[in-house]
Amino acid sequence: MVITIDGPAGAGKSTVSRLLAKSLGFHYLDTGAMYRAVAMFALREGLLQDSDQLAERLPKLQLAIDRGQVWLDGIEIKDTELRTAEVTAASTLVAAKSFVRNWLVEMQKQIGNSGNFVTEGRDQGTDVFPEAVCKFFLTADPRERAKRRLEEMGAAGFNPMPSMDEMVASIVDRDTRDSSREKGALRAASDAIVVDTTALTKNAVVEKLEREARSRIDGVGVQ
Repeated sequence: MVITIDGPAGAGKSTVSRLLAKSLGFHYLDTGAMYRAVAMFALREGLLQDSDQLAERLPKLQLAIDRGQVWLDGIEIKDTELRTAEVTAASTLVAAKSFVRNWLVEMQKQIGNSGNFVTEGRDQGTDVFPEAVCKFFLTADPRERAKRRLEEMGAAGFNPMPSMDEMVASIVDRDTRDSSREKGALRAASDAIVVDTTALTKNAVVEKLEREARSRIDGVGVQ
């Protein structure tokens, strides 16, 4: 059984998805981390602008996610490494490549079909798991999202830190790129429950989602 949580950066997906999965006794899958991992690989190997070479080497890449931890070719990757500005920018570029998306979507489907998961990303309810038992789309005001992202970066020790205006501009630009790409575009599924998290605490969001998710689960029964 799969519950999907989609939405733009800074809407609170990661924290809420983890907490919801824990409350429901489900596994958690951060699909954004998978794209970031591929982006990191492409950057390290100098393949970001060489689609032919990246397409050839991608199937040989050993990518694994275990309880939220990402591994590349058997090496554990820290979350701070995946969330640098360089990797963040590169992840949008690799996500726009159809062969990368096809490879990761197939991997995500295999993972999701192996048990009960809360999956988080941009296209989980639309492209990857269109038959999910429950779909959510989280959103928030760009300035609030920028504030949250800056708080996360500060807590992680990022230096130098961008200004609020720079972060807002970055978020708006990413929204535009994510929403306009040909495949896996950022959009709410027609049957998704849209939740604006701007004025809500993370606990309030989790409680709201959990109530709806449990009603759906009770209707179909956990596998």
